[in-house]
Parts: sequence; structure tokens; C-alpha cells
Amino acid sequence: MTLPARAFVAVPVDPDAATARRWAREELLDPVYHQQRSLLSRLMDWLAEQLSHLRTPAALDPWAVLTVVGVIVAVVVVAFLVAGPVRRAGGAVSDRRVLDADDSRTSAQIRAAADAAAARADWSLAVLERYRAIVRGLEERTVLDERVARTAHEAALSAAARLPALGTELVAAGRTFDDVAFGDVPATADDDGAMRTLDDRVRGTRPTAGAAPSDLTVAAPR
Repeated sequence: MTLPARAFVAVPVDPDAATARRWAREELLDPVYHQQRSLLSRLMDWLAEQLSHLRTPAALDPWAVLTVVGVIVAVVVVAFLVAGPVRRAGGAVSDRRVLDADDSRTSAQIRAAADAAAARADWSLAVLERYRAIVRGLEERTVLDERVARTAHEAALSAAARLPALGTELVAAGRTFDDVAFGDVPATADDDGAMRTLDDRVRGTRPTAGAAPSDLTVAAPR
């Protein structure tokens, strides 16, 4: 027996062509592969083409079967590498709210929490609380409607539509909130100062009738 033949005999699974094709179909029916159809469909098409070569006994050799099994394993790995992070990212986006549903604090109370965090040089918490105070204050003034699960970017766009003179600063503040809260970017004293200045300007600016948030052209968050 030649060395390649002995190596193949050592493989615990020895499928024929029909079995190999059935394994591939069953494996690729897993819903995880359909999360990124545009990417994995090309792999599936290529795999189907390779399996079509195993229709005759003459084409069924040990290395061909091993190649098919190897491709199936590769597809599984790619599917989890691609679809896994996408699912996690999707879940993270849905939780990127500015204010928790059970956060009943007034803007003054949140602002006091921001001041306390700044006093102990906890700049990240100070920045987050200051932005929350801005959003809660706009809700109290009915500039923004009270809405659960509003994201920082959504709040910035809606507020900018009513306070167009502060549109750029509001969008930048929303981006800073996301970077600090969800991007593990530490805030600085300068960030706190900028957010504090924006808070003062928002409180001193009267809203306009304004356009809908979708009419405002601003850069999307990173």
C-alpha cells in the first residue's frame, strides 16, 4: 500500500460521492450561512461545482473526497468568522440608547452627576452624563419628544433640526458619546469642557419650527 493510500485509510470517515454531496447540502442549510448571503453564496456555488465532478466512480478518489470535506470545513469557519461578528454588532447597535428606560432623572439631576464626575476627574462619566443632560433637557423643553431607546446620533439629528445653529456641535457631541460609551475611547478634560459649553449653548438657544431630521445633511457617525 502506498503512503497516500495508507494516509487515506487512516481517515475515520470515507463518504462516497452522494454522501459527500448530501453532507455539503445539509451543512449549508444551516441558517448561519444566510446571514451574509452575498458573500457565502459564491462559496456555495463554487462548492456545488466541485461536487458535480464526483458524479462518476472514476472521479471518486481519496484526495477528491478529502478536498470536498476540507472545503466544507473552510465554509463553516468563514461563516462563523463573518456572521458571528455581524450578529454581535447588530445586537450592540440596538442597545446604544442614550438614556435607559428606567432613568427618570431630571436634566438638573443628570447635570449634577456630570459635575460630580468632573470634580473627581472621571472625564468619561462626566461626558456621558453631560450629553444625557442635554438630551433630557431637550425633552423637558419639548424640543425632542420623549422616546425610549433613542441613540445619541438620533438625538443629535433631531435636535439639530430644531437648533440648526448648533447642528455641527450636536452631531459631534453625539459621536463623542458613542466613542466613549461604546468605542472604549477615554474622554479627556477637553471633551468635558466642549460638552459643558454645548450644554450651556443648547439651554440658551430657542428652537425653530425647523425641518424634519432627515432634511438635515450631516456626516454619519463613525
